[in-house]
Amino acid sequence: MREVDMDADGARLRLAVIIGSTRRGRFGPTVAEWFAARARRRPDLDVDLVDLAACALPQALPDEDEPAPPAVAALGRRLAAADAFAVVTPEYNRGYPGALKVAIDWFYDEWRAKPVAVVSYGRESGGLQAAAQLREVFTELEAVPIRDGVALPCYWRDFAADGSWPKTGAECNTTVTTTLDRLSWWARALRDARTAHPYG
Repeated sequence: MREVDMDADGARLRLAVIIGSTRRGRFGPTVAEWFAARARRRPDLDVDLVDLAACALPQALPDEDEPAPPAVAALGRRLAAADAFAVVTPEYNRGYPGALKVAIDWFYDEWRAKPVAVVSYGRESGGLQAAAQLREVFTELEAVPIRDGVALPCYWRDFAADGSWPKTGAECNTTVTTTLDRLSWWARALRDARTAHPYG
């Protein structure tokens, strides 16, 4: 793997990898742990793996003047600390999970002026329709969805003979590198911009 330059001040970028599915038997943790492991190989990234199933966010959003419930406040601190996000999502009925939309809608400032990559999985489409919808939602929240992402069509075909995932020849082993390169570039550029000129 090629070396990635560190910032002049040595500060690493903080990447939150979010598992968007909360279903029983979900494949999301397998994908997210693989993506997070690849990100941790890089000297410029610190990774926080966020599992929405463990966050237990309330489904009902309050009025604007109500205080955030403890579970929301706890997740909010993790998202606020992040310089970039990678959202791991399945595609259900041409869309992404409702639990992920609830999690997105609980927050606003935490997403603003930060880059978002989408890692999607599904049947033949590889979750691309869910990914396209997420890019629209994050654009509305004034985040910066990046063009590059990882799509995993028929992901079950990429199990190796020993049961591990993904197998060595899987295409995602190449696209993950490009995605992390682009995400890191945007994270650094936007962090520098927010520091020099606070957004909003």
